[in-house]
Parts: sequence; C-alpha cells; structure tokens
Amino acid sequence: MGERTAGVQDGSIGATLESLAATLHGRWEASPDESYTARLLHGKRDTLLSKVAEEASEVIMACKDDDHDHIRYEAADLIYHLLVVLERHGVTLDELAGELDARMK
Repeated sequence: MGERTAGVQDGSIGATLESLAATLHGRWEASPDESYTARLLHGKRDTLLSKVAEEASEVIMACKDDDHDHIRYEAADLIYHLLVVLERHGVTLDELAGELDARMK
C-alpha cells in the first residue's frame, strides 16, 4: 500500500478524468526514462495489464478491510492504470461514456 494522500477534497470527476486523460495522451511524447506513464505506454503490454490486476486486487483488499481512505487511494491507482490501458489501446473517454450510457437505456 502506498502512503495515504493528505488533505483530499471532493472534486469534479468529469473534469478530473478529462484532464488526466489529456495528460496521459501527452505522455506518448515523453521519454520512458523520465515518465512512468511513458514506460507503461511504450513498454510490454503485460506489464501494464499486470498493474491493472494488481491495483484491482488492492481495491478488493481495502474493501475487505472496510477502510474508506484506503479504498479511495487504491481506486485512484486502479483508475489511473485503467486509463493508461484505454490510452494505449485508443479507447477515448467519450467512447467509454457512450458505452456506459448505452447500458443505462
């Protein structure tokens, strides 16, 4: 488990995800030697997919501990790594939103 994030305040999920997705997209141009995200985008796919599985497991464990702050922390890690997967495979947030919207009908 990573160190808990201090002073977390509520935000706007849409704006946050859009900003993060734009940042991740820009990391294609970054050096893998200097950017963790660039290493994930350019590196072995299985390394990235393993991180998604690891983070999902950590969310599960945090839920089993019923630890609110830990759940939030690990969920953020999972969402970050999932967004990197989507970026690597060319799935946009708008496409993801469309998929989710279609399921609510």
